[in-house]
Amino acid sequence: MNEAQEATSPATSLSGPATCVSKVELRVSCKALLDRDTLNKSDPCVVLMVQNNGQWIELDRTEVIKSNLHPVFAKVFGLDYYFEEVQKLRFEVYDIHGTHSIGTRDDDFLGGMECTLGQIVAQKKMIKPLLLKYGKYAGKSTITVHAEEISGNNGYVELSFCAKKLDDKVIKNNLNPVWEPFKVSLISLCSCDEERKLKCLVWDYDSRGKHDFIGEFYATFREMQKISSGNKVSWDCLNPKYKQKKRNYKNSGVVILSDLKLHRVYSFLDYIMGGCQIHFTVAIDFTASNGDPRNSCSLHYINPYQPNEYLKALIAVGEICQDYDSDKRFSALGFGARIPPNYEVSHDFAINFNPEDDECEGIQGVVEAYQNCLPKIQLYGPTNVAPIINRIAKVAAGDGNIKDASRYHILLILTDGVVTDMADTREAIVRASYQPLSIIIVGVGNADFTDMQILDGDDGVLRSPKGEPVLRDIVQFVPFRDFKTASPAALAKCVLAEVPGQVVEYFSHKAISPMSPMRELLTPILSPVATTPTE
Repeated sequence: MNEAQEATSPATSLSGPATCVSKVELRVSCKALLDRDTLNKSDPCVVLMVQNNGQWIELDRTEVIKSNLHPVFAKVFGLDYYFEEVQKLRFEVYDIHGTHSIGTRDDDFLGGMECTLGQIVAQKKMIKPLLLKYGKYAGKSTITVHAEEISGNNGYVELSFCAKKLDDKVIKNNLNPVWEPFKVSLISLCSCDEERKLKCLVWDYDSRGKHDFIGEFYATFREMQKISSGNKVSWDCLNPKYKQKKRNYKNSGVVILSDLKLHRVYSFLDYIMGGCQIHFTVAIDFTASNGDPRNSCSLHYINPYQPNEYLKALIAVGEICQDYDSDKRFSALGFGARIPPNYEVSHDFAINFNPEDDECEGIQGVVEAYQNCLPKIQLYGPTNVAPIINRIAKVAAGDGNIKDASRYHILLILTDGVVTDMADTREAIVRASYQPLSIIIVGVGNADFTDMQILDGDDGVLRSPKGEPVLRDIVQFVPFRDFKTASPAALAKCVLAEVPGQVVEYFSHKAISPMSPMRELLTPILSPVATTPTE
């Protein structure tokens, strides 16, 4: 009852799984800008624009730096980041005159650069040439954009405190208490600022709420990092009133940090910025139920003016995934067709007909391979997808054996009907749930896809025919018809929204850290303290 305690209970609850949105800060600098001014060097300013419904809208701008062709701007741009969206950005550099307004003359424009936020975070540091109007290079001018994530729960600490020779407030007081270890997130405790001063209060607990103040001390994470095996960190617990009144006052006891355990919780962007590549594979249904591709009613009909549903889904998802694969080469597979030269049915073939290398150059390369293969194959059946899932899972398993966070796979399966090999597919998904792999299935056409919902574990846990549950929920299924009246971006947003959480879940389960953690604060630090920050 009379044991010394802190006045405020330390936070023991941690925030839940990170959502897909993160806050990202962008810092900008330029080199070798054009010198537009006659007497002085250019006075540059960078304007950040975002694309909204096809229109470029100014989001923010930097300060103006006087007479400088190699500016490093202090202004930091803050944006919300969504993996499942193509977030188009444009950086425009202007020579600003006295009014600080953007000039309308061509010679005020020093160059611009367009990219996506996904490309920036995937590279972490992007350097691009500045272009003038009509795509002309602005001399040797370049712009550098550096990204850093600022949100998310990036870890928590478990702290153990004890004390010696505390002031005797009550006769039966425990003057050498050992407090129970507790956990607190780094964001809650110090906002990941290791120099932030923390005010720590020690009280004598009273069940009626009339706690007696014993003393206080101030600490920073920088100090607490000195803790190591066998060594403890301690602070004099001081009572300001006693310090003023008592000439020989030393302290009201000593508080000791006896143990500290750091638990890192990484975000999706930690892995991406650490160098994790996302490899995109598409698998296309070439069964006869799609209809003859030469017929305009076929789901595979190539209309020169309007992409079919297969192409719409492929481009919508592929456009986003391509930002996270540096070589921009994507595997493209087919199933359910008779293929040359012997026209035997295959449920796992490269649509470029190169069994040694099934990859295509960019999303456009996948589109061209798809269009080129249609006249060469015979649509057949049945709709078996287990072979392709097993194939990609085997590739992912090879990457998983590397034991680092260098690669993750996304398999997009486009099909016009319920799979025929449902039992084998369930087994394949259970096996694949142990690998760095997410599976997206898009149902094309007007078939009844009710039975396909079983593969999406949102309403329950998917199990193999023998009853073994998936390790992780890795499948997302949607019918394309639900998005017919919406933009392709809406489809991508729906099917990709769960991927960041699946990436983090896989690497966390394997206890694999990012190859190069984004937050340097988390490297050797952190030694938190049991208390409340100063106000």
